[in-house]
Amino acid sequence: MMRQAVWQGLVAGAAGVLVMTLAEKVEQRVTGRPDSDVPARVLERMTGMAEREGRQPVAVNWAMHLGQGALLGVLRSVMAHAGLRGPWSSAKFTVVRLTSDQILENATGVGAPPQTWPRRELVVDVLHKGVYAFAAGAVADVLAARSGPGPGQRHAAMRPGRQADVGPLPRRHSYSR
Repeated sequence: MMRQAVWQGLVAGAAGVLVMTLAEKVEQRVTGRPDSDVPARVLERMTGMAEREGRQPVAVNWAMHLGQGALLGVLRSVMAHAGLRGPWSSAKFTVVRLTSDQILENATGVGAPPQTWPRRELVVDVLHKGVYAFAAGAVADVLAARSGPGPGQRHAAMRPGRQADVGPLPRRHSYSR
C-alpha cells in the first residue's frame, strides 16, 4: 500500500497544486491581488538560501509551492488507501493543508498567525487551500479506489449505516493489499 500511496499521492498533490494555481490566477484577475512571495521566502529561510529585497525568484516560489503540495498529497493518498475518501476526508485534509502552511510560515518568521490577518486575506487563503484539498482528494480517491476498499471502508461495510458497537475487522482483513 505505501509504495502506491507515495506515487499516487505525489500525482494527486501535484494535480491539487495545478487546480489551486488556476483558481488563484482567476481570482487574481478578478480582485487584482498580486502573486505571493511567501512560498519562496519560506523555502529560502528553511534552506539558508539568500533572501532578496522585493520580489523573490519565480523558480524558488514554484519549487516550494509545488513541492509542498506534492508532498502533502502523499498524506491524502494514505488517507484514501486507509478508506478515508470523499468530501468529508477532503474537508479534513483542507485543515491539514492550512496547518502545514501555518507551521512553516510562522516557524520561519515569514508569516503571522491567521487570526491577525485581514479577513479578506484569510477567506482567500482558506478558499484556495480548500480547492487544493478537494482536487488532490478527488485524484487520490480515484487512484486508491483501483486497489479496492480500504480497511476503514471494509470495517464500515460490516454493518452498513450509522451503527454503534461494530467490533474491529479480523486482523487478516484489516490491512490493505
